Amino acid sequence: MKPPTIRNERRRWTGARGLVAVAAAAAVTAAAFAVAVPAQAASTLKAAAEAKGRYFGTALTRGDLSNTTLTNLAAAQFDMVTPGNEMKWDTTESSRGSFNWGPGDQIVSFAQSHSMRVRGHTLVWHNQLPNWVSSLPTNQVQAAMENHITTEATHYRGKVYSWDVVNEPYNEDGSLRQDVFYKAMGSGYIADALRTAHAADPNAKLYINDYNIEGINAKSNGLYSLAQTLVAQGVPLNGIGFESHFIVGQVPSTLQANMQRFADLGLDVAVTELDDRIQMPADSSELQQQGRDYGMIVNACLAVSRCVGVSQWGVDDGHSWIPGTFPGYGAPMMWDSSYQPKAAYTAALNALNSGTSVSPSPSVSPSRSPSASPSASPSVSPSVPVTGACSATIETTNSWPGGFQSNVTVRAGSSAVNGWTVKWTWPGGQTISSLWNGTQTVSGSSVTVRNADYNGSIAAGGSTTFGFTANGSAATPAVTCTSP
Repeated sequence: MKPPTIRNERRRWTGARGLVAVAAAAAVTAAAFAVAVPAQAASTLKAAAEAKGRYFGTALTRGDLSNTTLTNLAAAQFDMVTPGNEMKWDTTESSRGSFNWGPGDQIVSFAQSHSMRVRGHTLVWHNQLPNWVSSLPTNQVQAAMENHITTEATHYRGKVYSWDVVNEPYNEDGSLRQDVFYKAMGSGYIADALRTAHAADPNAKLYINDYNIEGINAKSNGLYSLAQTLVAQGVPLNGIGFESHFIVGQVPSTLQANMQRFADLGLDVAVTELDDRIQMPADSSELQQQGRDYGMIVNACLAVSRCVGVSQWGVDDGHSWIPGTFPGYGAPMMWDSSYQPKAAYTAALNALNSGTSVSPSPSVSPSRSPSASPSASPSVSPSVPVTGACSATIETTNSWPGGFQSNVTVRAGSSAVNGWTVKWTWPGGQTISSLWNGTQTVSGSSVTVRNADYNGSIAAGGSTTFGFTANGSAATPAVTCTSP
């Protein structure tokens, strides 16, 4: 019998922590956190992903932070953290106007102490919503939503890489859920939420996140139509999150094509909550298929220039939400309940190390002009000899009357780069209106951009990107790159 259609009935992510004895867990060493790989290959997911200009993340809860074995594994393998529950509405504002930041702050502190970025999750969701919100008169919902978004996004401003601003807004047939927000504001609540989040944290990448949208189907078509409209209206939507709660052997064949069509709108895409559940007990053939699934997912991301990364929803099988939500299913992660790497881990790491990567594009600027359209023939700055250990090229990707958008690719030479600086001089009075994935200093027509705190390290032969929108006529000046 075919397993049931994926349904996200996730409430509290409690996991199955009792499956592994503390004594056994304490005996696990860092040697179990990796598998044998070729001498020139990266030995961790994060290093391999970063070499391809991506990230590889995980989800953690506050309870996970007391498990040293789990957190050591997470810190060794991942460079992005998504809080499992700690930033959701029922935790942060369980009673109106009273905010609790403690749980979320603990996740952020852990991430910062291990040089990991944070994916904020989530600001507006019909689930894990306090009763007081659902009980509001319709004429009070918008103010409550905007206040919640503003307060939380302001609190974490500068500490999160991105926000899942609106989570799971679609039904399976491609229609919007008629939740408390839709009933009060109609479909316009999504644009309002994105604009409110952008006003509170202009530098965070803003996403709509959903499940069962990974392949081309009625649900993803509905979201695609909405994304087209939001982009055309200049709403600050930066990306689409594909939750990717799969059943083993059922990864959609249209995953890559679906990612690409969203990317073609100028949006980033990301795999945000990956797991691949198996009907228990799992046998060796199912575990091998799970490995093929993980490899397929990673390769799809590498093939789409705007796929910025992959995040698994948890670390190991013993701490997964799957058994408690889908009875009879389990073993969805890359590590088993004894923290031993599975075929899925080997496949994901090998795909990152050996897969062909299309260089990632920068984030879409939140202030993208509503009238922006792709240039007929994007112009690229001339190649500049390597100064120090890096080189850079600049490409105009969009232009409109009075402005344009550009992407700058920074590449390491034969040695790894730890920190980079890119400089150029505008030829005709152009000025940057917004910049992402870097920090800028301007002196007259001279521009200096230095790496952000999360993208300064580039493996030998690897690359990273930053981007900007600017006022004036489109230009691609010669750029130089230096590294300490």
